Amino acid sequence: MTCSPAKLEALVYLQDSELVAAFQRRCGLYLVEATRRSQGMKVAGALQPIDLSCGLHETTWDRQDRNSNYKYKEDVRTGCSIPEYEVRNWLLYFLFLFSAGLGHEVFYITCLPCIHWNLDPFLCRRLVNMWTLVMYIGQVMKDMLKLPRPRSPPVVKLEMRVDAEYGLPSTHAMSATAISFTLLLSAPSRIQIQFEVGLLIAVTLSTMVCLSRLYTGMHSVLDVICGVLISAILMFLTHPYWEAFDQFQLTSSMSPILALVLPLFLSYTYPELDHYSTTRGDTTTILGVGAGCSVGYWVNKQLGETFEPQGVLPVPLPTVTTYTLVSGTARFLVGVVALVGTRQVMKAVSLHLLYWWYKVPKYDQSARMRKEIEVPSKFATYTAVGLVNSILVNRVFILLGL
Repeated sequence: MTCSPAKLEALVYLQDSELVAAFQRRCGLYLVEATRRSQGMKVAGALQPIDLSCGLHETTWDRQDRNSNYKYKEDVRTGCSIPEYEVRNWLLYFLFLFSAGLGHEVFYITCLPCIHWNLDPFLCRRLVNMWTLVMYIGQVMKDMLKLPRPRSPPVVKLEMRVDAEYGLPSTHAMSATAISFTLLLSAPSRIQIQFEVGLLIAVTLSTMVCLSRLYTGMHSVLDVICGVLISAILMFLTHPYWEAFDQFQLTSSMSPILALVLPLFLSYTYPELDHYSTTRGDTTTILGVGAGCSVGYWVNKQLGETFEPQGVLPVPLPTVTTYTLVSGTARFLVGVVALVGTRQVMKAVSLHLLYWWYKVPKYDQSARMRKEIEVPSKFATYTAVGLVNSILVNRVFILLGL
């Protein structure tokens, strides 16, 4: 099957870095020429954040320049390289940075549980399942297609951590689309919400996340469009089987076994690259969370306490009162402390054991990028996070009277 010249030209246009740069300039973000400025100084409206990772690019991120094309300006006093750009519309700057944060894994790992703790574990389970699926497929496609991110210059890049990753598809666009519209399709049967309101919220949130990937210079227009379309296709193909999968996940004796074995297998068989990339670690993190939550929901079902809303469905949305706000905030804080604490403890313990097993010096930070250490450490850590979220946290709320 061949692509016509017109279609090929359209794809090249949508992949063009100049299109991203034009969007950034329209939103008030400009790349500026190198001038001698002090590190971290704001001059004539130019924002120059300090590069805290200076010096790490040649050591802990060895060979990342195979794909990374971020251009840095060197500070003559410190030898550090810092990005230089000018912000002329601060409202859009902070809006798009906030929107970009809505697509980060940390946001989903901390905020998706709030739906479990304060609204309905059923919805959280459905969202975690779809999030895990689309993120795994998106991450694998990136490392198989190996299409680069936008070039800088002409693009301003506001994020550096994932610049060593490939571009297409945008997993931010995929996850935002999947989360927003899975919630839209699943919520009406559980809670009383007007569909048109839900649709407006879903479209707004997913659109803001998608546009933020252009604004931050991390994706081309083609990356974002493909991300949205892939999520839409996955949702269309899987939607008829959501109920059947829910039933299997909660009741089958094979559910916890598959929930642990399959994600661990997928983590170890993740596509290999000729340089280190954060995609394998991030994918293992996501698969670990999905595995832990799945096993936890199965355990809750066997114990006869799923913490789902009681009464006739759909139930009304909780009334916003001072008590519900205080209670919800307390739940969030207690839950986040539990998850972060679990993460820190499991991360330290797993790394200590793996370093001991493979006889790695404790000070060797680069060893964390080795497959035999990164995969089991992250999988164990985030499986524990998922288990604590789904099994333990709600029971702590009961003990605390929350």
